[in-house]
Amino acid sequence: MTLLVRPHAPDTAGTVLEVTPESAGWDHVGFKVVNLADGQSASEAAGMRETCLVVLTGKADITVGTETHKGLGGRASVFEDAAPAAVYVPAGQAWSVTAQGAVELAVCSAPGTGQGASRVIEPTKMSREVRGSGTNTRYVRNILPETEPADSLLVVEVITPGGHWSSYPPHKHDTATAGEETALEETYYHRLNPPQGFAFQRVYTDDRSLDETVCVQDGDVVMVPRGYHPVGAPHGYDLYYLNVMAGPKRQWIFRNDPAHDWIAKKT
Repeated sequence: MTLLVRPHAPDTAGTVLEVTPESAGWDHVGFKVVNLADGQSASEAAGMRETCLVVLTGKADITVGTETHKGLGGRASVFEDAAPAAVYVPAGQAWSVTAQGAVELAVCSAPGTGQGASRVIEPTKMSREVRGSGTNTRYVRNILPETEPADSLLVVEVITPGGHWSSYPPHKHDTATAGEETALEETYYHRLNPPQGFAFQRVYTDDRSLDETVCVQDGDVVMVPRGYHPVGAPHGYDLYYLNVMAGPKRQWIFRNDPAHDWIAKKT
């Protein structure tokens, strides 16, 4: 099974790409991208999965249960120096999104308990980080980190400048070892600027039973069921990706590839 999922023309609901636990062959992460025209709506009935709705671009009204939040979002591009709008929806609650103009919506989901309340995740409260240095520098916006309440989901977006590496040194989080590593499935939703560009992502395990290098284009998803998963952006093309992670324990503890860990320790 290839780890690459490519977008397609919008279906009647506006969906251009979808990864389900069934299609991925795993247990937790679900991911969908929906492109909505002005006035068009997307919705889901109440189920046993929690959801983080991320308004990647455009502006939308989002209803969860009987409560409506109007005019969320506003970015013209994911490459803007601005955080997105997002809404957390616990399991057991229905939701709908109605576009004000064109909207690109990411629907991130994982198994949930139904505890907790729905909430708007304000862009001003999404923490930012600069990770790495030199050509390993990238810019992180934490949409739903482990410091914020949820059952399983972790959601983050990253800008990697052209010519830089990201998710690097290669790291993995596929083994539950207390205090050393957690087991998390992950999807990478890639966008490129300019959009005709490309990037590379390698997913590999210590024993190389999985070793796949993927050329990603604008709008592609790479699934990471296990293994290390570095990303490289060629000169001239900035790379954006939205990460969705989930697993048995909602904590991100990773292990670097021992062969390349010296890079992280270099002063």
